[in-house]
Amino acid sequence: MKVTAISICPPAGAGSNPKVTPELLASSLAKYSRSNKGLDAILGSIDWSDPDKSVDAIFRFVDYGHASITGMTGGIAVAVDGLSMFLAYKIFDIAQLCDGQESSTRYIRLDKTSIPGADEVGIPEKCAEGWEAFTARAFDVYREVYDMLDDKVKRNPELIRLPNGVDAKVVDRLRKNYALDRARYLIPFASKTNAAYVMTARVWADTLRQLDSLPLPEARTCAEMIRAELGKFVPRMTKHSFKTPASESQANQLLLHSINEIKRGGVSISNIPDEVYLEAMNGRPPFLPDLQSVPEAFLGKKNRYCVPGTAARRAVVRAAWNNMAIAELRDLNRHRSGFRFSPLCPRGFYLPADVKHPEIGGLLSDYKALAESIASQGGGAPAYVYALLLGTQVAFEHSTHLDKFIYEIELRTGMGAHFRYADHLAKAAETLTRKMPELAPFIQTGNAEPEF
Repeated sequence: MKVTAISICPPAGAGSNPKVTPELLASSLAKYSRSNKGLDAILGSIDWSDPDKSVDAIFRFVDYGHASITGMTGGIAVAVDGLSMFLAYKIFDIAQLCDGQESSTRYIRLDKTSIPGADEVGIPEKCAEGWEAFTARAFDVYREVYDMLDDKVKRNPELIRLPNGVDAKVVDRLRKNYALDRARYLIPFASKTNAAYVMTARVWADTLRQLDSLPLPEARTCAEMIRAELGKFVPRMTKHSFKTPASESQANQLLLHSINEIKRGGVSISNIPDEVYLEAMNGRPPFLPDLQSVPEAFLGKKNRYCVPGTAARRAVVRAAWNNMAIAELRDLNRHRSGFRFSPLCPRGFYLPADVKHPEIGGLLSDYKALAESIASQGGGAPAYVYALLLGTQVAFEHSTHLDKFIYEIELRTGMGAHFRYADHLAKAAETLTRKMPELAPFIQTGNAEPEF
């Protein structure tokens, strides 16, 4: 694993603007909020030959709460090379206010060399050999399934809905996407990936505190490495990034719930039928009634990027799916609005109808036995997450505001969207419009092809 924090240089057009470090920015703005002298006077008091001295002076001068001041550092970008897909997911799960991206299974080559060492991710010694053999076998089947699907779509190009007039490069990419999107459910969740995150020091501190609390060596190593990089940017603020009794308690409770569920009911490898839960909360206080109707809230809307009115922005939606494959969870978990939640407890296993291979049955039986075995290993039980495949189905909930959820529906059913996203979000849209029929004319569900 490699961690790199990225500095930002001002563009040429901003050459004459003030230039500050993240901590100097935070401390200057903290003083700015307690002064009527203006920014020039505050920046003019800084000893630019020793800006760290000025930071300390301002910190001593201003009575501040660290949480508020660390939010004014601006976004600090950190790239993490070679972390597991699980850990990349978990950082987004923890840091629900961050921006970022993870390498896509459509664009990076994955094979058995993508698997970390068993000791790196805390696989119990008793299970290590079996885990290594299982993940290698999963990649062998994944590659063969991909080749079979790629050949199938070459022979049957009508399987992909090609837009008129596209060139050969687009055809090649759509063909590859067809095969990659369907084969990816066999990829181990432990596979190495790359991810980039942009957060303020405030969000970074909370993220590292929670990473540090996970009883998984990869998470704690990553927290330590990111903390060392952040120390170059916000050295005074990293002291708030270590685990606490509360953060450790919450992390352990969540993992223990899933471990106990596996012990009690085992790991199912059956494909669970779709079930969508959706609750729309549109109550209003009597002293703040709606100022507009639903049609007025969408007046002038042309696409999902248009600004909606307050009638849509005040309503709250809680949507949940009983069978979200981890392959889809990795992306849906990155929507920044609201709160996303999944205990990562395996409930079933999803494979598209056209994924067929003689070894899949045996592979899934081995997956079931391995995940159950790791979950029974006492202190090593939390490492069960590294036995999961991207086809593992888990329950997933997203609580957000109505306008943000409509955006999510339109994005995840639009052109280029993965077919299974489209399936999940199209069914959520149907449920939403049953509960709120007045929304039907204003949700522009896309035409990405669902899997039937």
